[in-house]
Amino acid sequence: MKVLLTSVLGDCVPSDHARQVEIEYYLKRVLKVQDIDRAYRVLDLGCGAGKSMKYFQSLNGKIDWYGIDIESSPEVLSRTEHNDRLITFDGINIPFADGHFDLVYSNQVLEHVRQPRELLKEVSRILKPGGFFVGSTSHLEPFHSYSVWNYTPYGFSLLMKEAKLKLLELRPSIDSLTLIVRRGLGAPRLLNMFWRFESPLNLLITLVGKLLRASNSFINSLKLLFCGQFIFYVMKDKADPDL
Repeated sequence: MKVLLTSVLGDCVPSDHARQVEIEYYLKRVLKVQDIDRAYRVLDLGCGAGKSMKYFQSLNGKIDWYGIDIESSPEVLSRTEHNDRLITFDGINIPFADGHFDLVYSNQVLEHVRQPRELLKEVSRILKPGGFFVGSTSHLEPFHSYSVWNYTPYGFSLLMKEAKLKLLELRPSIDSLTLIVRRGLGAPRLLNMFWRFESPLNLLITLVGKLLRASNSFINSLKLLFCGQFIFYVMKDKADPDL
Protein backbone atom coordinates (compact mmCIF):
# COMPACT_ATOMS: atom_id res chain seq x y z
CA MET A 1 0.00 0.00 0.00
CA LYS A 2 1.30 3.45 -0.92
CA VAL A 3 1.40 5.79 2.07
CA LEU A 4 1.74 9.50 1.28
CA LEU A 5 3.79 11.66 3.62
CA THR A 6 0.76 13.90 4.06
CA SER A 7 -1.10 10.98 5.65
CA VAL A 8 1.57 10.45 8.34
CA LEU A 9 2.83 14.01 8.76
CA GLY A 10 -0.47 15.87 8.40
CA ASP A 11 -0.17 19.66 8.63
CA CYS A 12 3.62 19.39 9.01
CA VAL A 13 3.66 19.22 5.20
CA PRO A 14 2.92 22.88 4.31
CA SER A 15 0.10 23.89 2.00
CA ASP A 16 0.85 27.61 1.54
CA HIS A 17 3.42 27.09 -1.24
CA ALA A 18 5.63 24.32 -2.64
CA ARG A 19 8.90 26.15 -3.21
CA GLN A 20 12.24 24.69 -2.18
CA VAL A 21 13.66 26.69 0.74
CA GLU A 22 16.84 27.25 2.75
CA ILE A 23 17.18 27.40 6.55
CA GLU A 24 17.06 31.21 6.44
CA TYR A 25 13.39 30.90 5.49
CA TYR A 26 12.58 29.80 9.04
CA LEU A 27 15.28 31.75 10.84
CA LYS A 28 13.82 35.01 9.59
CA ARG A 29 10.33 33.85 10.56
CA VAL A 30 11.45 32.99 14.10
CA LEU A 31 13.29 36.28 14.60
CA LYS A 32 10.36 38.24 13.17
CA VAL A 33 7.87 36.89 15.69
CA GLN A 34 10.18 37.05 18.70
CA ASP A 35 10.82 39.95 21.07
CA ILE A 36 14.42 40.90 20.24
CA ASP A 37 14.48 43.95 22.50
CA ARG A 38 16.24 41.63 24.93
CA ALA A 39 19.33 39.48 24.34
CA TYR A 40 18.16 36.53 22.24
CA ARG A 41 20.23 33.43 22.94
CA VAL A 42 21.14 31.26 19.97
CA LEU A 43 23.12 28.00 19.91
CA ASP A 44 24.64 26.75 16.66
CA LEU A 45 24.66 22.99 17.23
CA GLY A 46 27.52 21.58 15.17
CA CYS A 47 28.94 25.01 14.43
CA GLY A 48 32.16 23.81 12.78
CA ALA A 49 34.34 26.83 12.12
CA GLY A 50 31.69 29.14 13.63
CA LYS A 51 30.80 30.95 10.42
CA SER A 52 27.16 31.45 11.42
CA MET A 53 28.10 33.91 14.18
CA LYS A 54 28.47 36.83 11.77
CA TYR A 55 25.30 35.82 9.94
CA PHE A 56 23.18 35.90 13.10
CA GLN A 57 24.73 39.14 14.29
CA SER A 58 23.93 40.69 10.91
CA LEU A 59 20.27 39.77 11.43
CA ASN A 60 20.15 41.42 14.85
CA GLY A 61 22.93 42.89 16.96
CA LYS A 62 21.27 41.75 20.20
CA ILE A 63 21.63 38.05 19.42
CA ASP A 64 23.76 36.29 22.04
CA TRP A 65 25.42 33.57 19.91
CA TYR A 66 27.26 30.42 20.99
CA GLY A 67 28.60 27.59 18.85
CA ILE A 68 29.22 24.00 19.91
CA ASP A 69 30.84 21.03 18.19
CA ILE A 70 32.89 17.94 18.91
CA GLU A 71 36.64 18.46 19.17
CA SER A 72 37.51 15.98 16.39
CA SER A 73 35.16 17.45 13.78
CA PRO A 74 37.01 18.15 10.49
CA GLU A 75 35.31 21.56 10.40
CA VAL A 76 36.48 22.35 13.95
CA LEU A 77 40.03 21.40 13.01
CA SER A 78 39.84 23.90 10.14
CA ARG A 79 39.10 26.86 12.46
CA THR A 80 41.24 29.93 11.98
CA GLU A 81 40.01 31.76 15.07
CA HIS A 82 39.20 30.72 18.64
CA ASN A 83 37.15 32.48 21.31
CA ASP A 84 34.99 31.71 24.35
CA ARG A 85 31.86 31.52 22.16
CA LEU A 86 33.19 28.42 20.40
CA ILE A 87 32.75 25.43 22.68
CA THR A 88 33.60 21.75 22.30
CA PHE A 89 31.61 18.91 23.88
CA ASP A 90 31.30 15.11 23.89
CA GLY A 91 28.58 15.00 21.23
CA ILE A 92 25.73 14.41 23.70
CA ASN A 93 25.89 16.48 26.89
CA ILE A 94 25.42 20.18 26.10
CA PRO A 95 27.10 22.24 28.86
CA PHE A 96 24.31 24.78 29.42
CA ALA A 97 21.49 25.04 31.95
CA ASP A 98 17.89 23.96 31.33
CA GLY A 99 15.92 26.45 29.24
CA HIS A 100 18.98 28.55 28.41
CA PHE A 101 18.38 29.15 24.68
CA ASP A 102 15.63 30.76 22.62
CA LEU A 103 16.81 29.11 19.41
CA VAL A 104 18.93 26.09 18.52
CA TYR A 105 20.20 26.14 14.93
CA SER A 106 21.57 23.02 13.22
CA ASN A 107 22.76 23.11 9.62
CA GLN A 108 23.37 19.63 8.17
CA VAL A 109 24.61 18.18 11.46
CA LEU A 110 22.22 15.48 12.65
CA GLU A 111 23.34 13.01 9.98
CA HIS A 112 26.80 13.09 11.61
CA VAL A 113 25.56 12.54 15.18
CA ARG A 114 26.17 9.00 16.44
CA GLN A 115 23.56 9.12 19.20
CA PRO A 116 20.79 11.40 17.91
CA ARG A 117 18.14 10.37 20.44
CA GLU A 118 20.30 11.38 23.37
CA LEU A 119 21.41 14.63 21.75
CA LEU A 120 17.87 15.64 20.79
CA LYS A 121 16.76 15.18 24.40
CA GLU A 122 19.52 17.62 25.33
CA VAL A 123 18.27 20.07 22.69
CA SER A 124 14.84 19.88 24.29
CA ARG A 125 16.30 20.41 27.75
CA ILE A 126 18.29 23.55 26.91
CA LEU A 127 15.47 25.17 24.93
CA LYS A 128 13.14 27.58 26.68
CA PRO A 129 9.44 26.69 26.54
CA GLY A 130 8.29 28.34 23.33
CA GLY A 131 11.82 28.21 21.93
CA PHE A 132 12.64 26.96 18.44
CA PHE A 133 14.84 24.29 16.86
CA VAL A 134 15.54 25.14 13.21
CA GLY A 135 17.83 23.40 10.77
CA SER A 136 18.35 20.88 8.01
CA THR A 137 19.48 17.29 7.68
CA SER A 138 19.97 14.56 5.09
CA HIS A 139 17.38 12.23 3.60
CA LEU A 140 18.72 10.62 0.40
CA GLU A 141 22.15 12.27 0.39
CA PRO A 142 25.30 10.22 -0.41
CA PHE A 143 27.85 9.55 2.34
CA HIS A 144 29.90 12.64 3.19
CA SER A 145 32.19 13.91 5.98
CA TYR A 146 31.75 10.84 8.23
CA SER A 147 27.94 10.90 7.98
CA VAL A 148 26.34 7.99 9.87
CA TRP A 149 22.57 8.46 9.40
CA ASN A 150 20.02 9.64 6.86
CA TYR A 151 16.51 10.51 8.11
CA THR A 152 13.18 10.00 6.42
CA PRO A 153 10.79 12.88 7.11
CA TYR A 154 8.51 10.46 8.99
CA GLY A 155 11.39 9.03 11.05
CA PHE A 156 12.47 12.56 11.92
CA SER A 157 8.95 13.35 13.13
CA LEU A 158 9.09 10.35 15.48
CA LEU A 159 12.42 11.50 16.91
CA MET A 160 10.98 14.95 17.60
CA LYS A 161 8.01 13.48 19.43
CA GLU A 162 10.28 11.22 21.47
CA ALA A 163 12.39 14.26 22.45
CA LYS A 164 9.19 16.13 23.50
CA LEU A 165 9.60 18.65 20.70
CA LYS A 166 6.75 19.75 18.45
CA LEU A 167 7.38 19.46 14.72
CA LEU A 168 5.70 22.44 13.05
CA GLU A 169 6.81 22.06 9.43
CA LEU A 170 9.12 20.19 7.08
CA ARG A 171 10.03 21.65 3.72
CA PRO A 172 12.12 20.25 0.84
CA SER A 173 15.63 21.42 0.16
CA ILE A 174 17.87 20.27 -2.71
CA ASP A 175 16.72 17.06 -4.42
CA SER A 176 18.53 13.73 -4.11
CA LEU A 177 19.38 13.23 -7.80
CA THR A 178 21.17 16.57 -7.93
CA LEU A 179 23.20 15.63 -4.85
CA ILE A 180 24.08 12.24 -6.36
CA VAL A 181 25.19 13.81 -9.65
CA ARG A 182 27.13 16.47 -7.75
CA ARG A 183 28.96 13.81 -5.74
CA GLY A 184 29.68 11.77 -8.87
CA LEU A 185 31.21 14.82 -10.57
CA GLY A 186 33.43 15.62 -7.59
CA ALA A 187 31.25 18.37 -6.09
CA PRO A 188 31.75 21.17 -8.66
CA ARG A 189 30.90 24.60 -7.26
CA LEU A 190 28.55 25.31 -10.14
CA LEU A 191 26.00 22.87 -8.72
CA ASN A 192 26.01 24.61 -5.33
CA MET A 193 23.55 27.10 -6.78
CA PHE A 194 20.84 24.45 -6.46
CA TRP A 195 20.70 24.98 -2.71
CA ARG A 196 19.59 28.55 -3.32
CA PHE A 197 17.60 28.02 -6.51
CA GLU A 198 15.06 25.28 -7.23
CA SER A 199 16.99 22.10 -8.11
CA PRO A 200 16.21 20.16 -11.33
CA LEU A 201 14.10 17.30 -9.92
CA ASN A 202 12.19 19.75 -7.73
CA LEU A 203 11.46 21.85 -10.81
CA LEU A 204 10.16 18.77 -12.63
CA ILE A 205 7.94 17.81 -9.68
CA THR A 206 6.54 21.35 -9.59
CA LEU A 207 5.80 21.26 -13.31
CA VAL A 208 4.07 17.87 -13.16
CA GLY A 209 2.14 18.95 -10.07
CA LYS A 210 0.84 22.08 -11.77
CA LEU A 211 -0.15 20.12 -14.87
CA LEU A 212 -2.12 17.74 -12.64
CA ARG A 213 -3.51 20.69 -10.64
CA ALA A 214 -2.18 19.08 -7.48
CA SER A 215 -2.26 20.88 -4.14
CA ASN A 216 0.82 22.52 -2.65
CA SER A 217 0.86 19.95 0.15
CA PHE A 218 0.87 17.11 -2.39
CA ILE A 219 3.74 18.71 -4.33
CA ASN A 220 5.66 19.28 -1.11
CA SER A 221 5.11 15.65 -0.10
CA LEU A 222 6.56 14.47 -3.43
CA LYS A 223 9.56 16.76 -3.07
CA LEU A 224 10.12 15.50 0.48
CA LEU A 225 9.85 11.92 -0.77
CA PHE A 226 12.72 12.44 -3.22
CA CYS A 227 14.72 15.14 -1.45
CA GLY A 228 18.39 14.88 -0.62
CA GLN A 229 17.96 17.23 2.35
CA PHE A 230 15.01 18.79 4.15
CA ILE A 231 14.49 21.83 6.37
CA PHE A 232 12.80 21.51 9.76
CA TYR A 233 10.91 23.98 11.93
CA VAL A 234 10.42 22.69 15.48
CA MET A 235 9.23 24.23 18.74
CA LYS A 236 9.41 23.32 22.40
CA ASP A 237 5.74 23.58 23.32
CA LYS A 238 5.17 25.78 26.35
CA ALA A 239 1.54 24.72 26.79
CA ASP A 240 1.97 20.94 26.65
CA PRO A 241 5.49 19.80 27.62
CA ASP A 242 4.47 16.14 27.29
CA LEU A 243 3.11 16.64 23.76
